[in-house]
Amino acid sequence: MDNKLDIKAYLDADEQKDLLRLLTAGSVDDGKSTLIGRLLFDSKKLYDDQLAALERDSKRVGNAGDHIDYALLLDGLKAEREEGITIDVAYRYFSTNKRKFIIADTPGHEQYTRNMITGGSTANLAIILVDSRTGVITQTRRHTFLVSLLGIKHIVLAVNKMDLVNFKEEVFRNIVEEYMTLTNQLGIEDVTCFPISALDGDNVVERSDRTPWYDGPALLDFLETVPIHADRNYNDFRYPVQYVLRPNLDFRGFCGKVASGVVRVGDEVVALPSMKRSHVKSIVTYDGELKEAFPPQSITITLEDEIDISRGEMIVHPDNVPNIGRHFTTMLVWMDEEPMDTGKQFFLKHNTNTTRATIAAIRHRVDVNTLEKKEGKPFQLNEIGQVDILTAKTLFFDAYNKNRQTGAFILIDPISNNTSAVGMILSPLDESALENDLVPTLDMKKLGIGEEHYAAIESAVKELSRQGLEVKIVK
Repeated sequence: MDNKLDIKAYLDADEQKDLLRLLTAGSVDDGKSTLIGRLLFDSKKLYDDQLAALERDSKRVGNAGDHIDYALLLDGLKAEREEGITIDVAYRYFSTNKRKFIIADTPGHEQYTRNMITGGSTANLAIILVDSRTGVITQTRRHTFLVSLLGIKHIVLAVNKMDLVNFKEEVFRNIVEEYMTLTNQLGIEDVTCFPISALDGDNVVERSDRTPWYDGPALLDFLETVPIHADRNYNDFRYPVQYVLRPNLDFRGFCGKVASGVVRVGDEVVALPSMKRSHVKSIVTYDGELKEAFPPQSITITLEDEIDISRGEMIVHPDNVPNIGRHFTTMLVWMDEEPMDTGKQFFLKHNTNTTRATIAAIRHRVDVNTLEKKEGKPFQLNEIGQVDILTAKTLFFDAYNKNRQTGAFILIDPISNNTSAVGMILSPLDESALENDLVPTLDMKKLGIGEEHYAAIESAVKELSRQGLEVKIVK
């Protein structure tokens, strides 16, 4: 009986651990995959068959000489092993006694920028690796810019291969000083620096005797304790409705995931875009009812009043409403092999909303290697810049630096169904001077439609709106 209780207590405690999502970035051969492999190896999170396969593969296709090639734990593609590089994003999960981790090992080549954006889109923390022999290089600047673009608040600078410079403190200090100058320019505040040797394990899981001048923690100790709860936005309640649940005549709930903020039973809320007000009657989950909910919980909200709310609409607090509009400026990362076509109408996916959208203007492109602004030409694969977007349907959004959940979107090619771009919204724009309006108008009187058909047409137009096709009605 005691054993059963012990197992249950252990499982309950494990379930309560928080989750840290992190990515590694750096130049080719800086040791990203080796570092993660070393974390897994030294923290004793590998099974015996994985260890046996790792030792066998290290002898057969490894690139670490007589050492075990820990990078092979991450680089699973045939081309990656042949070239000794990372091409696609590799995800690894492990946990310690204090925290769970999901690590995204992202590629270092410039042509794989979109892969890094994908891996970093949900990350809380980024580990930027630097080769101690070369210091801060163009790739380092590019990856740091991308990390700041993604709104990742915590950065670890891992100065790797310190064994190749005899663990000289001066080398480490000079690299840190140069890197801090860069992060200050980008407005990144939380940067922690570590002198490590990923291959030998110095300062990775255990403090190293070979760096007596370094008095900070080992990397894993830091990852286990870095505070991330404050990173979530608990101030601005945003609840994009995903589904309307109506199992019987007595229950009508709005299902979704709390994007940000906190909601409590009894709170006054407003539905967007109708601006109808009500109060939260109950917060329902699979495990029972709650008194309050916060991100990233998935819940069902019921309201005191019967309000017509459907998928794609949003529930918020009336004294804290997001931007509401169809025209905004955004940073855009082009992810499609096909070059940008400013005449094309894309599908824009924003939370639970889907609508048609066009690129109304290109303001500039950013040279990710020098951070200089360049002429606003249509983007090619992996290019980044600032553009203005016009949508057919009204969206409810915040600036990305304020709220990552409601400030991000993707553009989808309507023909190939490929993800063409990802965007991070900067600010809303004035819609009064727009020349090209994507929303067609249906003038009932001009078309000779009688009033007896108005209700049916309005119902059909609302259904089109749920599918991302907006139509204006003039009676």
